[in-house]
Amino acid sequence: MSTTGAKPQGAQDEAEAAQAVRAMFDQIAPRYDLLNHVLSANIDRLWWWRAARRFRPILQDPEASILDICCGTGDMTMALLKHRPQNSRPILAADFARNMLTRGAMKFGAPTNGAQSARPACAAPYAVALEADALHLPLASGSLDLIVSAFGFRNLANYEAGLREFHRVLKPGGQLGILDFSEPGGLIGKAYAVYFRRVLPAIGRMICGQDGPYSYLPTSVGNFPPPPRMLQLMKTVGYADSSWQPYTFGIAGLYSATRTPEL
Repeated sequence: MSTTGAKPQGAQDEAEAAQAVRAMFDQIAPRYDLLNHVLSANIDRLWWWRAARRFRPILQDPEASILDICCGTGDMTMALLKHRPQNSRPILAADFARNMLTRGAMKFGAPTNGAQSARPACAAPYAVALEADALHLPLASGSLDLIVSAFGFRNLANYEAGLREFHRVLKPGGQLGILDFSEPGGLIGKAYAVYFRRVLPAIGRMICGQDGPYSYLPTSVGNFPPPPRMLQLMKTVGYADSSWQPYTFGIAGLYSATRTPEL
């Protein structure tokens, strides 16, 4: 299995792959939330909640700088916000698919592209929407305490480049969390494979009216590095304490790691 990155059908290089992914998600944005909840039987909500809880100590620090990258329509951002105290720094919620990001901003009432809005003296936690490419973040090196990505990292055109870019903007000792799909083994894996490769695309086609996006999903999961290879890639890039926590029999899982502190 390749660790290079996502390869939508017809894409010849990384630039075309990124363009195809952006266009695909912009196109399905209006029905993205409905499809996710239907196709996962709402288990996706539990996955976001568990991932956010894993980073609760950082989230409860009001001065912590946090990025939800590939935020999509903002469900992971909303889960993170539940652990933020009043008067804390806003979470940055970034995505390069504008239609997805716009829908996310509607959920958490965010200004876009980093613009700040006036907040009352006792402000509830909030997020700022930022249109940005995960491989070229418009952020200073060593500026973030936490980066989280939920079901978006798998779509990057180059996985190693994404991990290196996250490493660049994390502070020494900063933490990374990547929540994404995987392929479980055993009988459960076989049954899930039938659903994932046959039933899911059919349901997605009925709701979405398009075949491509939900045929791409099982292909993208099949091409994504399995946990041992992903953990090795994280180690190679320079992360420490890399681990993978499976969710729901390994259908999804959370990768977590720490940027190695500078000596």
